[in-house]
Amino acid sequence: MEIKRVSFIDCMRGFSLFGILLANLLIFQFGMQGKENLKGLSLLDQGAYYFLKVVVESSFMPIFTLLFGFSLMKLVESARRKGRKSRWVILRRSIGLIVLGWLHHLFIWEGDILLFYGLMIPILVLFINRKAKTAFIWAGILFVITIALSYGQSEVSKKEQQEKDTYAAKESHMYANGTYAEIFDFRLNPEPSETEKPAEIALMILMAPILLLPLFLVGMGLAKVRAFENIEQEKKWYMLGALLVPIGLLCKSLSLMENNFSVMLSMGGAQLLSLGYVCLAALLYKYWHTSIISQAFECVGKLSLTNYLMQSIICTTVFYGYGLGLFGKIGVFNGILFGLIVYSFQCVMSFLYLKKWKRGPFEQILRMWTNWSLRGRLKQKEQV
Repeated sequence: MEIKRVSFIDCMRGFSLFGILLANLLIFQFGMQGKENLKGLSLLDQGAYYFLKVVVESSFMPIFTLLFGFSLMKLVESARRKGRKSRWVILRRSIGLIVLGWLHHLFIWEGDILLFYGLMIPILVLFINRKAKTAFIWAGILFVITIALSYGQSEVSKKEQQEKDTYAAKESHMYANGTYAEIFDFRLNPEPSETEKPAEIALMILMAPILLLPLFLVGMGLAKVRAFENIEQEKKWYMLGALLVPIGLLCKSLSLMENNFSVMLSMGGAQLLSLGYVCLAALLYKYWHTSIISQAFECVGKLSLTNYLMQSIICTTVFYGYGLGLFGKIGVFNGILFGLIVYSFQCVMSFLYLKKWKRGPFEQILRMWTNWSLRGRLKQKEQV
């Protein structure tokens, strides 16, 4: 049975946005630092916290990353079919994402990913004309290297922990009580940690692209081999890949036991679990592609950029001091329920929106810039 690729990809985008929202709600509620050391949780919240840590956190963003690499390759193929030079198209896409991400980070929330994705595109250009096998090999090599380099990184000195706790307390107070102007200033002028040396910060900045590069490359490789276009014929590969789900869950569970292997197990397990989720979803999609849940994910996925930005706007308004001021007040379990409500609302609104328009407002703006067209369509180049 052949199923349109675009439907599955959109469905996976919507699915990944659901997981991203649940994971980000820990940050929206408790802050970047505060979410790592929650105290005084009830038994219900403790269980919900471990569920998010093992099943959700760091395993849905890689899905989005893989899909980004997949879509970038399809954008290149589309430009070339129309006789256009793909490098100018993807360069404009890069600039557009950088601008959107910078504005998102500057005015709404510091957890933006669009800026990073825009900055990654020039690196991904190096692999556009390479074979799928080359992309997969490099993905494997980089995965092994980054995981190996993470050995022993879980050790935190007493002084470092005290600094993190102090910053988390300031962060919590600011987000819970600050005005928009105060939070804006706090976000753009964070107090530097005494333990973070300039050389270490520079190394972290250089390493960041390499950590996620394997998933970008896997996505590009899958696009090159035209994956997900005939799920039935590819079934054996998805069955094999689905085995990564229990492996990833086991690795992430073991990572909660603090030792020199914690970061390795967490990072490696998160990426393996994300690949397992994609393969498992491909197996289930054959049976569920006409279900309401699948169609809801697909609607959200078609408006993924708009829905991603709206999640930030909604959650900062609900939790920050300049909005409803619920920062740190509803708990982890109730935060999951809140995420379900927000996502359900996005499903309904996306369905209604797509009844009248084909693309979301932010998707249309980005397409207009990328394709250099007021209608958002890449024009066929006339043959001379």
